[in-house]
Amino acid sequence: MSHPQIEELPDDFDESMDLNKPPPQPTTPPTAGPELPVPGNEERMRQAEKDAQKPDLPPAMAAVDSHTTDELADILNKTPLFMTDISKAGDEHGENIMLDALRALQNEGTRGDVAQNFREQGNEAAREKRWIDAKEYYTKGIAVLRSKEQKWDKPEDEKEEERLQREVEEASYINRALCNLELKNYRSTTLDCAAVLKLNPRNVKAYYRSAMALYALDKIAEAEDVAQRGLALDPSNKPLVTISTKVSERKASLERLAAKRRAEDERTKKEKTLLSTALLARQIRTRKTDQPPEMEDATIKLTPDPLSPESTLEFPTVLLYPMDAQSDFIKGFPEATSIDDHLDYIFPLPWDTKKEYTKGNVECFMDTCTGGMIKAGKKIPMLQILSGSKVEVVDELVRIYVVPSGKSKEFIAAMKARKAG
Repeated sequence: MSHPQIEELPDDFDESMDLNKPPPQPTTPPTAGPELPVPGNEERMRQAEKDAQKPDLPPAMAAVDSHTTDELADILNKTPLFMTDISKAGDEHGENIMLDALRALQNEGTRGDVAQNFREQGNEAAREKRWIDAKEYYTKGIAVLRSKEQKWDKPEDEKEEERLQREVEEASYINRALCNLELKNYRSTTLDCAAVLKLNPRNVKAYYRSAMALYALDKIAEAEDVAQRGLALDPSNKPLVTISTKVSERKASLERLAAKRRAEDERTKKEKTLLSTALLARQIRTRKTDQPPEMEDATIKLTPDPLSPESTLEFPTVLLYPMDAQSDFIKGFPEATSIDDHLDYIFPLPWDTKKEYTKGNVECFMDTCTGGMIKAGKKIPMLQILSGSKVEVVDELVRIYVVPSGKSKEFIAAMKARKAG
């Protein structure tokens, strides 16, 4: 459904007119002789034809249709609503009656009167929950009170003016704190409340709003202190009691989390100490590099209880098949088990189409800390292989090379050549 165009009506508009009736048409069209071709007139004729095809403009727009873009911009800049450059806001004599009137309103009265005016406008915006606008008004009021300029009227009663200024300043700060709180500008809220408390240390609202902001910032110790100071002034203040309760609950929650974290840290420390002691007692060499492999949560550990000296060690272990560029990962290789124990469930290998890898047809090798290699017994417990030997566990990972017996000489030669190179 289309809506009729809305135009601003002039004061002398005849309300008896029916806007829904079309305007009367002339009975006979005006006669005009044919326009003779005149040199240079063709362009004007084409423009006249275009203008004849344009829809009629509303009266408000028709008045400016003859102006250029720059002229329109200049006209708008003289209107306070559209003003962008105050230096161009005046007429040819530098005067602008509307702007002068607005300035007069802003500076009319004493400093306290002008600040009070901004405060009242802020209060009106705050009642409508227009927090950004309200904050701006309060900020302007504070700026007036703190300005070094002396462009306001001289007060008749100095003491009354001083009282008004102090009242307006405190109210503007505490109300701006509310705006900042609603806008989630929590740090600004605390700064405004601090300014209020400098003016009036007994302003309970300042304690409450500051506690709310600090609680939102999770600065619980500070929020608790502020809330308690406010309650000392007004023990029955419900908003303060409510925020104080929330702060206490959050404090208790944080203390429980901190206690749990301390206990976990203490347990982790004990587990590391006991693990280090177990490795040392078994004479197992370990070393870490700057680029350890990614193994998620796989680590050397004592099981079943990491805090019991009677637990056994388990090692993350990788079985490497260098002749076929394959591998298998064992997350936990108990120290009392042998390589054969694990080959029992790993063999046959799904990719071993030649059937070269069987328990009786493979040999196992391990690196030593001196750069050499040892042949590891498949039936010997892992503890016996690692304890007191030159084999070292690098980055908490045991590495075992598994090679078909017929290719062991080829493997050893390749490893020697690689290390020599």
